[in-house]
Amino acid sequence: MAKSARVIFLSHGGGPMPLLGDEGHGQMVECLREMANTMEKPSAIITVSAHWEEALPTITAGDKPSLIYDYYGFPQESYTIEYPCPGEPLLAGMIHQALQEAGIKAKLDYERGFDHGLFVPLKIIYPDADIPCVQISLVESMNPAQHIRIGEALRALKYDNLLVIGSGFSFHNMRAFSATETAESRRMNESFEAWLIDTCSNSAHHEEERTLRLNNWHKAPYARFCHPREEHLLPLHVCYGIARSTCSNFYELQIMNKKSSMYVW
Repeated sequence: MAKSARVIFLSHGGGPMPLLGDEGHGQMVECLREMANTMEKPSAIITVSAHWEEALPTITAGDKPSLIYDYYGFPQESYTIEYPCPGEPLLAGMIHQALQEAGIKAKLDYERGFDHGLFVPLKIIYPDADIPCVQISLVESMNPAQHIRIGEALRALKYDNLLVIGSGFSFHNMRAFSATETAESRRMNESFEAWLIDTCSNSAHHEEERTLRLNNWHKAPYARFCHPREEHLLPLHVCYGIARSTCSNFYELQIMNKKSSMYVW
């Protein structure tokens, strides 16, 4: 991958709420804007979203993808959000080739639009919607090692000034978001976050150990409390597969009253 590529794992919050002025997303919005101020504007963006799963890794290949409002029960304004960024069919083809050459079967999708894992954070980071975007699905197997391999395959991309975003959430227990917080639930949340931050940021871990930790993330403290299902964590595995290194920076914040984190490589 071109040396100028930047890789970020984002905790993207709850549906469209970050765009609706929700107080529980104030730190998230501030964090994303801070990130934008520290980065050179990219030539193109690849997003791996927690909200798209396929049997094979699948890549959006249309030149003008629509938006998918894949959330329910929100105010009517949330279904008229616009983010008219173009697609990038050439980059989609390069991604497909890189995966195939790494022995990973993949497919191109010329019809699918962009889900809120892409357009919600990008509307905050790059509101002008003038950067070409491509989205990559997760794989239905939910196998962490497979998602690290996908990231490793993307290292072969030769595309200058590329931004890769893993759009998920470091904490994603829907019941816990709506339940009354207790000292125990706070401790479980914070324990997993401490493990995740250490895994991604501690340079004392060599890469074989870091890979082993991420492959066995479910053995981390209170992992299944924080992620009853792992789809919101796996975009981080793709990011790590690309970077294969300690993150260069991380952010700790509260989103919807839960400790959350974001990572930059």
